[in-house]
Amino acid sequence: MAHNTPDANVYFVPSKSKWPFAGSVSMLVLMIGVASWLNDISWGRWTFFVGLAMLVFTMFLWFGDVIRESVAGNYNRQVDGSFRMGMVWFIFSEVMFFGAFFGALFYTRTYGVPWLGGEGHGVHTNDLLWAGYSAAWPSNGPGAIGGAFQTIPAWGLPLINTLILLTSGATLTIAHHALKAGNRKQLLIWLGATVLLGCVFLFFQAEEYIHAYSALNLTLGSGIYGSTFFMLTGFHGAHVALGTIMLIVMWCRAAKGHFTRDNHFGFEAAAWYWHFVDVVWLMLFMFVYVL
Repeated sequence: MAHNTPDANVYFVPSKSKWPFAGSVSMLVLMIGVASWLNDISWGRWTFFVGLAMLVFTMFLWFGDVIRESVAGNYNRQVDGSFRMGMVWFIFSEVMFFGAFFGALFYTRTYGVPWLGGEGHGVHTNDLLWAGYSAAWPSNGPGAIGGAFQTIPAWGLPLINTLILLTSGATLTIAHHALKAGNRKQLLIWLGATVLLGCVFLFFQAEEYIHAYSALNLTLGSGIYGSTFFMLTGFHGAHVALGTIMLIVMWCRAAKGHFTRDNHFGFEAAAWYWHFVDVVWLMLFMFVYVL
């Protein structure tokens, strides 16, 4: 597909857009739904799905506008640099997001649980507050909140999912090299393989959750271990789902010929995000499943 050559001295400024406002309203409805659902309010679940549908609809139309502006050749190197910096800061915010959860896990295991067990204090805290509490990890907290549970072995589905994500990183890199070489057929094959691997990962994670809830009694209410486990793995799964959707969009754009050897930042942004998701999973596998 032919691309116009934008003026290098003109920074493209889009016209006024309603999508930022629509996105804000959608996220407000979504979060009200989440909070209400978690507090067992009857209309919370449906509010959540309405907000989710609104957000998906908004993102679809918003990014559609951006794609049309890119295909029309409105973006020069300055705009490209702005997109790159925006993606860098977005991924940095995601690093901070997961860093907070990893920090909570570290604090709980290193300080919280041992302190509740009386370590590091002259008086045994557990004798005063929760007699008989054992400061061992994994812990369901004082009073065995949520009942006894079993953990998920690292060398089963978690290991398989680790290999799947590592393989997906390799297939995506091959697809990127094919794009830079101008080989659209190989690009579509290897990018499609990455999407398939992402879907398989999500399927196995769903199977893992079903097994945890039905057979291991490991739930979000299983004390501090259950909450940290599902918050970390659950949010990571949501990011894998988002990354998979991004790669599907990139596959469709590649099939339409939107990318050239030198102009394909949309693909690069999705690839950066996917590799970030891979790194987060490796940390999850080590600190949540293995250690």
